[in-house]
Amino acid sequence: MEINPSRLVTVPGNGKVSVGKVLCIGRNYARHAAEMNSPLPEVPMVFLKPATALTGPGTSVSVPPGIGEIHHEVELVALIGRRLTHASREEAAGAVTGWAVGLDMTARDVQARAKKAGHPWSVAKGYDSFAPLGRFASPAGFDAGNVTIRLSVNGRVVQEGNTADMIFDVPTLLSYCSTIFTLEPGDLLYTGTPEGVGPVQVGDRLHAEVEGLPPLEVGVTSG
Repeated sequence: MEINPSRLVTVPGNGKVSVGKVLCIGRNYARHAAEMNSPLPEVPMVFLKPATALTGPGTSVSVPPGIGEIHHEVELVALIGRRLTHASREEAAGAVTGWAVGLDMTARDVQARAKKAGHPWSVAKGYDSFAPLGRFASPAGFDAGNVTIRLSVNGRVVQEGNTADMIFDVPTLLSYCSTIFTLEPGDLLYTGTPEGVGPVQVGDRLHAEVEGLPPLEVGVTSG
């Protein structure tokens, strides 16, 4: 994947695609919801990151000073290749043009303060470099509904799960999101994280994997 000021990503067989919306799903694994002491959602919990949060393999997550703990969240990411509005699950499943592994970095203390005040927590998710994204692979032969997802920090596995444990599978997520937002080619969907989220420190190396996809490795630096 390449990211330039125009936020272009390279997709095998499709050339360069301009990134549009970055949609993310919260609490999509039951054990993660439990570790956050949060109830299971009855419908998908959707939030947005700005496209300026994207960064690619071999780069670093930049931690702004004074914002407290930054947590890692490894996720499967879908790239939309077709316009979707009020789409069925079948239409949504056929609209994915690429798959990648990504990280949803979260300023947890910033998020906690926003939650306590009843405020939106987009800021906690939206800092520059808070959406690392791996190289895309073709959807051909990839079973998004049953693959291992894993994150290692400094060589130690800290998150591991399987996409079969998602509360809402990818076609359901895309179908649901398409009833709220028109999805367009170049939009991304971060599909939620398994249990094991935790803080990162400056100097850490993060190695994210989804079975069958190119891995993603990034560092952590001070902003």
